[in-house]
Amino acid sequence: MLLKDVAYEKIKEKILEEYYEAGQFLSERTLIDELGMSKTPIKNALVRLESEGFVSVSSKQGIIVIDISIERINDIYNLRIALETFNCQDIYQRISVEQVRELEENVAATEQAAIEKDVKKFATLDHEFHLAISEFSGNSEITKILLNYQDHLRRITLRHLKKDPTRVQKFYAEHLEILAALKARDEKCSELMKKHLFESKMMYFQ
Repeated sequence: MLLKDVAYEKIKEKILEEYYEAGQFLSERTLIDELGMSKTPIKNALVRLESEGFVSVSSKQGIIVIDISIERINDIYNLRIALETFNCQDIYQRISVEQVRELEENVAATEQAAIEKDVKKFATLDHEFHLAISEFSGNSEITKILLNYQDHLRRITLRHLKKDPTRVQKFYAEHLEILAALKARDEKCSELMKKHLFESKMMYFQ
């Protein structure tokens, strides 16, 4: 992996985990010291992070960590509801034994992360569950859209769970319900997905 990519991943991770908080000013010197890297890979990483909406870089103000707006969170959730309910509707009659097994493994790992209260691991597994269903559906354009929002979704989920870590139990239970419906090839999996995402959105705004 190139140094600029390492710098990008490290800075992004600190933003997602809110080690670098929204509205915080960062200096190149701070990043150089904390990452133990030279100026060039950090500058390249910042260009990429700015294009993805994580930071704003200007000669006057410097580097500012950008928060994700309430309007954008609402829009992202509504987009997910439309796309992911379609994915469930599309796949429930033809989901394979191997695909069910993959989701079962994910949900088992999710349960363990919930027991251990490992919020970071839980957030990663949560998004892998949703992404797997999209990949099983086979619509590469929908999967591409969800991948495009993946880091912002992880940021939202981590913030969700840090606000109230007990939410892991609710999210886990709902994934279990969706999985059971998919395994039974029951059309209600689509409605369960819609309810899961809608309630997640409403909880975020509480």
